[in-house]
Amino acid sequence: MFFPKAMTEIEMIVPARDLLAVTKVLSGHGIFHQADSSYASGAGVDSGATNWQEKAAGYSGLERRIQIVMQALSIDEGQPQANKEFEKMGELVDIRSTVEQIENEVKNATDQLSVEKKRLEQLENTLRQLEPVADIDLDINSLRNSRYLFSMLGQIPTANVERLQTSLARVPNVFLTLRSDSSKPVVWLAGTQSNADVLERAARSAYLSPLNLPDEYQGTPAKIIESIHAAIKSANQKIADLQETLSQLGKARENQLRALLWDVHASRVLAEAIVRFGQLRYTYVVTGWVQSDDLERLTQRLKNASKEILIETLPTTRSGHNLDVPVAMQNSEFLKPFQMLVNTYSRPRYGEIDPTILIAFTFPLLFGAMFGDIGQGLVLAVLGWLMSSKRVKALSSMSSLGGLITICGLSATLFGFLYGSFFGFEEGVHLFGLELRPLWISPIHHILDILMVAIGAGVFLLICAFLIGIINGVISREWGHLLFGHSGVAGFLLYLSFLGLGASALGFLPISVIVFAVLAILSALAVMFSEALIHLVDGYRPLIDGGIGTYVIQAGVELFEVVISFLSNTLSFVRVGAFAVAHGGLSAAIFILAELIGGGNHGFGYWAAVIIGNLFIVGFEGLIVGIQTMRLHYYELLGKFFTGGGMRFEPLTLTPAQED
Repeated sequence: MFFPKAMTEIEMIVPARDLLAVTKVLSGHGIFHQADSSYASGAGVDSGATNWQEKAAGYSGLERRIQIVMQALSIDEGQPQANKEFEKMGELVDIRSTVEQIENEVKNATDQLSVEKKRLEQLENTLRQLEPVADIDLDINSLRNSRYLFSMLGQIPTANVERLQTSLARVPNVFLTLRSDSSKPVVWLAGTQSNADVLERAARSAYLSPLNLPDEYQGTPAKIIESIHAAIKSANQKIADLQETLSQLGKARENQLRALLWDVHASRVLAEAIVRFGQLRYTYVVTGWVQSDDLERLTQRLKNASKEILIETLPTTRSGHNLDVPVAMQNSEFLKPFQMLVNTYSRPRYGEIDPTILIAFTFPLLFGAMFGDIGQGLVLAVLGWLMSSKRVKALSSMSSLGGLITICGLSATLFGFLYGSFFGFEEGVHLFGLELRPLWISPIHHILDILMVAIGAGVFLLICAFLIGIINGVISREWGHLLFGHSGVAGFLLYLSFLGLGASALGFLPISVIVFAVLAILSALAVMFSEALIHLVDGYRPLIDGGIGTYVIQAGVELFEVVISFLSNTLSFVRVGAFAVAHGGLSAAIFILAELIGGGNHGFGYWAAVIIGNLFIVGFEGLIVGIQTMRLHYYELLGKFFTGGGMRFEPLTLTPAQED
C-alpha cells in the first residue's frame, strides 16, 4: 500500500519450436511486462526478425481495414468472447482474401450511397437557390446563352442595391427588383453582351449571388422546383434502400467481422511481441517484468507450454534508482481518485513511497477546512456521487472526478459542523427550530485564531513531507542528497532551526535561542555548499565546477532561494484559513444582498437570492478552493519528498478488456 507492487525480473530462453505457445502464455493473461531484448539477437538471424516485422505490419493493416468496414456497416467492435481461447495466429493470405471479399460487398453499396448523397446535396442546394424566385413567371431558359443580352438573376444584400445602381450609372443596364425582401431581395440585372465584363464585376463587388442552374432545368422556377422535389424524393428513397442493404449486410457479417477483428488483433499483439525478442539460431531470448505475486502462476504456465524453456528470475529490491522497473499501483477503489491526482503530478518510482495515502488524508482535509459548510458540502457530495454513478448523462464525462468531489464534499460537511455553518447560515441563527452553534470555531468571528491554526497545520505537514523525503533518500541510497540536499537532512535541520528560533524568541520553547542559532548556521552552511558536499560523498570529481569565487556567489544565491522557499512554503498555508474566512464573508454578503432584494421580508425574492448565491458559492468558490488545494500539494508538499518519473506497468494483453 505504501509502495508500488513488488516486481520480479524474468529472463527466458525459449526453443524456436515453442515460440508461439510461450508467446501466447506471456500475452494471454495480462501479467507480463515485456522489455526489449532484440539487442540480444545473434548474427545471421536478421531475416527471421524481418519476417516477423512484416507479419506485424500485415496484421496491423488488416486490423485497420476491418475497423473501417465495421464503421461503414455501423458495427461496434464489442469485446471478444469471455471464455474463448486464442488458438493460433491467423494466416495473412486467408484473412486478407476474406476481408477483400467483404470490402467489395460493402464498397458497391457505399459507393452508390455516396453518389446518391452527393446528388441529394446538389438538388437541395439548387432548391435553395430557386425558392426565393418560385413565384416569378419567367422562363429560366430565356436568360441563358443569349447572343446579345447579358442577364444575371439572383439575391443581393439590401444595403448594396443603391451602391450597385450608382456604380452602373454610366453603363446601359436594366435593374429590376423581382421580389422585395428586408435582407436579400431577388433582383434581375440585364445589359448588352458588350458590357458583360463590367456588369459582372460590379455585381460581384456588390455581393450579388447569381442563380446557377444546370442546363437540364427548363421552364419557370415553379416548374423546375416541382421537378426537383420529385428528384429529391427519389434520391431519399434510393438512399433509404441502400442503407437498408448495408444494414442487412451488417447483420449478416457482424459476428464474422468481430471474430476476424479480435483474431487479427491477437495475432498482431503476438507478432509485435516476437519482434522484440532476442533471436538466436535455434532459440529466442525473452526478458521482462512480472508482479511477484503472479510469478509462480506464470512460471507454471510457461513450463506447461514448453518443457525445455529456461527461466531465470531476479527479485528486484526497492533500494537504488530502479528507473527501468515498471510501476504497478496497488491502491483500493477508495484511493483511486487520489491516485489520479498523484499520477497527474508524476508516477512514483519503484522504490519510492507512494504518496497516495498521504494525499487521501490531506487533500479532503485542506479542502474541507477552506470550504466548511454542512449544506454546500452535501450538495458537492451528491454532485460527485451523480458523476461517479453516471446516472446523469451530462455528468458522465466527468465520472473520474466523481469520487474525489464526493469525498471533498463530505469533508466540507464535517468542517461545516465544526464551523457551525449551513448554507451560509451561521452562529446565532435559528433554522428549522434549531440554533446553529460551531462545534469548534467560527472562522469569520475568530480570524487570527484560524490563520494561526492554518500555519500550524502547514508546519506539521511540511515536517511530515521532509521526513518522508528522508526515508525515500535512505531507500534510494542517494547518500549525498540525503545528507546535504535542500530536502534532505541538512534542509530539514535548517527548517527546524528557523522554527525553533521563532518559537524561542516568542517564549514558546525553554531552549536558548543560541542553540537554534548555531544549528541554523551549521545547517545553512551544509545547504549552501551542498553541491560540493554531495560530490564528495558520491565520489564525484571535481567537487565544484568553475572558479571558487563564482561558486561561492552561486551557493549564496541558492541558500537565499532555499530560505525564501521555506518561508513561502509555510506562509502558503495561510490561504487555508484565509479561504475559510472568505467563505464565511461571501456567505454573509449573499445574505445582505438577499435582504436588499427582499426589502427586509423573507419572501420569494429573499430566498431566490439565497439559493442562487449558494449555487454560485458551490460552483465558483468550490472550483477555486479545489485549485488552491491542488496547488498546496503540488508546489508545497510533493516537491519536498516526491521525485516521480516511474515507468507505467503495461502488461502484454491479447484483448483490451485485460488492460488496466
